[in-house]
Amino acid sequence: MQRRAFNQHLQRSALALALSPWMTAMAEPAVRAYTWRVQPFALGVASGRPRADSMVLWTRLLLSQEDRAALGDGTLRVQVELFADAGLKRRVQHAEVLTDASRGHSVHLHAQHLQPATDYWYRFRQGDALSAVGHTRTAPALHADVRQLRIALASCQHYEQGQYVAHQDIAQQSLDLVLFVGDYIYESSNPQYALRKHSGPEPKTLPQYRERYEQYKRDPMLQAAHAAHPWVLMWDDHEVVNDYANDQDRNYTDPQQFLLRRAAAYQAYFEHQPVLLGPDANSPQAASMRLYDQLSWGQLADLWTLDCRQYRSPQACRDPVRGGGRMVTQCEALDDPQRSMLGAAQERWLSQTLSASKRTWKLLGQATLIAPTSIPAPVGRATYTDAWDGYPQARQRLLQTVVDARLQNVVTLGGDVHMNVASNLRLVPNDPLSPIVASEFVTTSITSRGMGDNVLAVIKANNPDLVHARADERGYSLITVTPQSVRCDFRTTAFPAGSEAGMKTQASFVVHKDKAGVQSV
Repeated sequence: MQRRAFNQHLQRSALALALSPWMTAMAEPAVRAYTWRVQPFALGVASGRPRADSMVLWTRLLLSQEDRAALGDGTLRVQVELFADAGLKRRVQHAEVLTDASRGHSVHLHAQHLQPATDYWYRFRQGDALSAVGHTRTAPALHADVRQLRIALASCQHYEQGQYVAHQDIAQQSLDLVLFVGDYIYESSNPQYALRKHSGPEPKTLPQYRERYEQYKRDPMLQAAHAAHPWVLMWDDHEVVNDYANDQDRNYTDPQQFLLRRAAAYQAYFEHQPVLLGPDANSPQAASMRLYDQLSWGQLADLWTLDCRQYRSPQACRDPVRGGGRMVTQCEALDDPQRSMLGAAQERWLSQTLSASKRTWKLLGQATLIAPTSIPAPVGRATYTDAWDGYPQARQRLLQTVVDARLQNVVTLGGDVHMNVASNLRLVPNDPLSPIVASEFVTTSITSRGMGDNVLAVIKANNPDLVHARADERGYSLITVTPQSVRCDFRTTAFPAGSEAGMKTQASFVVHKDKAGVQSV
């Protein structure tokens, strides 16, 4: 309890600093003579990819017209300082990172040689400008006996459709990490639900995607959540365009042309997130970027982050006029075993690493809902093709890996569908005679609107594997992992987010060790 109280104090300090738009220079002199006209660290700070001995630290310099005119587009040197105390008295590392306009003046430092399970504080300096201070924490040593892992599971934060009150709550929680599973930005708008406006047109070029990230990153509640905890990130579709699949979009744009847009979106994503690897310069149009990964948390858990967009097969039985996901019936392509949600290489990697895992819990972080949601139709059942329902053979291969490797304690963590879901995963979906082989928690959206109650009622009535499903509230999910259980507390507020004060717990579910399936608390 003392450690939790201590962490809460530290994280509230990080929140206060993140919400401050400017910090006065401290005792040390500026590293260069330049005096900034406008605070360049307006997008905040972040940390990510926690390991036992390393962490990625991020910021991005934002140059005003006046500062750009004075500095030009040449190389800038940014100082990064890492401290062992919240008072910034015990500096343990100091580094200098070069950045320039070609990477949007973003700064990524892979801080190494750190101590496991240790709190650190960091800040950036350029000239007379200081960033806010961020707090982060490394992962435990690989063989450590860990008693708890606390994760905030989040996704889908349409800027226009609400306030980021969920991030304000996340910033004040005692957490080990934030797991964000997709739709960090939205390229699209819906005037009917717009409480605040996107700036600029729908992004298609690198400057336009940068502008969209700048708008999102300026939000003080989002900055607070980044400054308080390390993040582990995965994208979905809206970071590029709705319902894209590999090299194809809904408008049947020529793949070579679409890859140029995807490359711009991936570059902007890298420039604005605490991730280690950027776009692969050797890939066509530099439109590939390795984001899927595996993180070990002592002996307690392995966490995989799975890329469900970059490598997937196009959606089955697409409309010839408008592609992407849709409801289909009598679609033979659904049963094609060659179709994949993850792509062949990522599937093999996941099967091998999942089968080899010896840690107590196996957590699969991925973009969307794995459990079934199909409904009766005049002929057969109607299936939505953009989620795992649209890739049933790939879903079966994933769950068959769990069975064949005799794995216990597999829990999948998803987002995308703008509703809270607790579900059971079977080899044969919705068949009570088919054993439950894994458990699933899906978080609602930070802000993005959910489906109507009537539609969801039909889905729930026809899919008994969905133990809990609600789409009317916004928020995130608090995941607590111990040696004996994985608990999910759905933290929610009314839609639109910000229309009521505070967050509450909508419902809580638990998965007990060596017993697949979700149980209400």
